[in-house]
Amino acid sequence: MGDIIQKLRDISFDELHPNERLKAESDYLRGTLEQGIADRASGGVGEADTQLTKFHGFYQQDDRDLRSERRHQKLEPLYSFMVRLRMPGGLMSSRQWLTLDDIATRYANGTLRITTRQTFQYHGVLKENLRAHLKVINEAMLDTIAACGDVNRNVICTANPHRSKVHRQVYELAHEISAHLMPRSRAYHEIFLGEERVAGGEEEQEPLYTRHYLPRKFKIALAIPPENDVDAFAHDIGFIADSEGGELRGFSVCIGGGMGMTHGEPATFPRLSDVVGFCTPDQVVEVAEAIMLVQRDHGDRHDRKHARTKYTIEDHGVEWFREEVERRLGYALGEPREFHFDSNGDRYGWYQGDDNTWHYGLFVENGRIADFDNGMKLLSGMRGIARIHEGDIALTTNQNLIIANVADDKRDEIGALIDKYHMVKDVSALRRGSMACVAFPTCGLAMAESERYLPSLIDKLEQSMRKAGLADDAIVVRMTGCPNGCARPYVAEIGFVGKALGRYNLYLGGSFTGERLNKLYRENIDEATIMKELTPLLKRYAKERDEGEHFGDFVIRKGVIKETTAGRNFHE
Repeated sequence: MGDIIQKLRDISFDELHPNERLKAESDYLRGTLEQGIADRASGGVGEADTQLTKFHGFYQQDDRDLRSERRHQKLEPLYSFMVRLRMPGGLMSSRQWLTLDDIATRYANGTLRITTRQTFQYHGVLKENLRAHLKVINEAMLDTIAACGDVNRNVICTANPHRSKVHRQVYELAHEISAHLMPRSRAYHEIFLGEERVAGGEEEQEPLYTRHYLPRKFKIALAIPPENDVDAFAHDIGFIADSEGGELRGFSVCIGGGMGMTHGEPATFPRLSDVVGFCTPDQVVEVAEAIMLVQRDHGDRHDRKHARTKYTIEDHGVEWFREEVERRLGYALGEPREFHFDSNGDRYGWYQGDDNTWHYGLFVENGRIADFDNGMKLLSGMRGIARIHEGDIALTTNQNLIIANVADDKRDEIGALIDKYHMVKDVSALRRGSMACVAFPTCGLAMAESERYLPSLIDKLEQSMRKAGLADDAIVVRMTGCPNGCARPYVAEIGFVGKALGRYNLYLGGSFTGERLNKLYRENIDEATIMKELTPLLKRYAKERDEGEHFGDFVIRKGVIKETTAGRNFHE
């Protein structure tokens, strides 16, 4: 801990990003949040406190559809909060589901949104309802601590621990990592849950984070080959499981992935992580800690656009970073093990785990669980299922869900509810492989539509696929409303990144398994141009592909896109 404290003592706050002063002077994330939440003169909180709310798992937002109208009426923006759960591994009981469903209607906008980090987030939570909302979440044995902010975020892993012994072990390790890397500040419990601060008690400390916390967010994923549903290379740390005969032997360790970038700033870029070693299951937590602490002490605290682990590795080199990790560990990492991935998608419909228990994978377009006007009643249907289901419900990092560990005598009943509420419609492989971030109207960073627009674009792409004879073929398509990359568009075979309303950058050439970055193909184009570019490419793919060849591989083989250096790094 001395490294970071001494380093920051030697640097004037004037030389650091303003957020560094804010964190250090926040009294361990308290700031003036308690007063700001109590103030009913505004629907929002003060500017400094909007940064601190993130550490507690929620963002202040406003309805951007109404922003201009309210400004014209001389009203403040229609503020509300996006609240995100900390749910490592994405598993909950049916009872917890019913609680989370209930407060979606009572305190939010009546929908549940599955995120790409295997958890739920709520939209439209008003400040006056925020405390009550968080208290009910706490009563359900869940919380939102560290779901956002400059800390380790929700730890994700290959979905559904009920599938096998290895899946259960990996899920439990995700929980251990999450618990170990949690901030220790009691601010959340005091401000939102009513815990009293003990006067005259021991001075509060953050043994891992210090009062400075991390330079930026930090993300960890655990994958179980041959499935790369978590996109293991897209995060600060990726642990890739090595198992044999149903026994977990350890993990190949990857460091330095990250999706975000900024338009027009070539010094910012997405990056896939590098495989640097191997650790045993009992070493996973301390390896995760050591990697995070190297980033804590050496990450850029001057420029937040250059503050992720990927830039620390780019600046110092992979070997230097690994040596720093091993110095903290007191031992060397082992040699990485071989692994193979088949896809980064999910399973759908009924399937059985290793112990012959039943599971049902349900496609949820862009993660939005609601009762839709087209007759699909996902919210009501899942409510009915949760009332009779004695097993668990799992979320995936592809924004889908799994009704897990279904009892034999409940399978027909659950199947009947799926039919009754029209929870499954005939969906193409293209649509099942698509994913979008929220974007408008709530995300303050959105430059273009994403969740509200991608389904209609998929409609048009499906028509082109059918005409080309590709109706049953899977292509990974992802869209974000800005370049921050929440839906991981830079590893998609076809990626769309918003530039302005109705305009996107088009990326091609990612791999079907999430192991290669794509590259920019066309910049700042509208829908008509998107279709003009992709339709002939899809026809060409149908006629000229090799047997079993995926679209991303095809466009590289044919020279449509030049493969990036080593097939991994975005910049050259």
